[in-house]
Amino acid sequence: MIQLMKLPVQRGNAPLRFAKGHFVTNHSHINYYIDITYQKTRLSEARDSAYQLVSHFVNDTPVDTILCLDGTAVLGTCVADELTKSGWRTINAHQTIYVLEPEYNANSQIIFRDNIKPMIQGKHVLILMASVTTGFTANRSIEAIKYYGGDVTGVASIYRAVDEVAGYPVRSVYSIADIPDYESYDFKDCPYCKAGKKVDALVNSFGFSEM
Repeated sequence: MIQLMKLPVQRGNAPLRFAKGHFVTNHSHINYYIDITYQKTRLSEARDSAYQLVSHFVNDTPVDTILCLDGTAVLGTCVADELTKSGWRTINAHQTIYVLEPEYNANSQIIFRDNIKPMIQGKHVLILMASVTTGFTANRSIEAIKYYGGDVTGVASIYRAVDEVAGYPVRSVYSIADIPDYESYDFKDCPYCKAGKKVDALVNSFGFSEM
C-alpha cells in the first residue's frame, strides 16, 4: 500500500507530499510519485503555493494568460490574483489575466477554439503544471502556444526535475534539489523492471492507481 510522506523542507505552508516506489507514467518510469492534490484543490494551499511561485518571477515576467495543465485551474486563479495585486512590484499589477484550461483533440494535441484564440494569439502565456519531470508535456504545450501565435513567457510548477524546457526556464516551489535521488527512466531502461520489481502504481495528473 502506498504511503504518502511530507517533505521536511517546506516553502511556506504547503508541504510537498510524495511516495517512493516504482511508478509508471504515460512517458516514463519514475521512482517517486509527487502528489500535488492539495495544492490543486485546497484553496489555502493553492494560495500559499501561488505566493511562493509568484515570488520567483513577479518583477520581470509579463503574463496575459495562464494555461493551466494537470488540473491546476484553482492554483492558476490564485497565481493570477497574486500577479495582479498592487502590493507586488509587478508589471502585471491591475491588469486582467486570462486563466485557461487546454482542450485536447483525438490525437491528444492541444487545440484552442475560435473564441479562445484571442486569449493566446499575441499574448504572453505562462504554462502552469503540477510537476515538470521529463518536460514532454510542457514541450507539447509550448508548441501549441506558438502554433496559435502566442508568446511563451515561461513554465511554472509545484515540482520540477528539470531547469528548462525548449530554452524556457521552469520556475517551481520545489525542485529535484529537494529530492536529489529522483529518477526518471525510459521504460526500456528502467532498472526496476530489469530487476523484476513490480509496478506499485500507475500515475498521471489525476493521481495514482495501485496495481
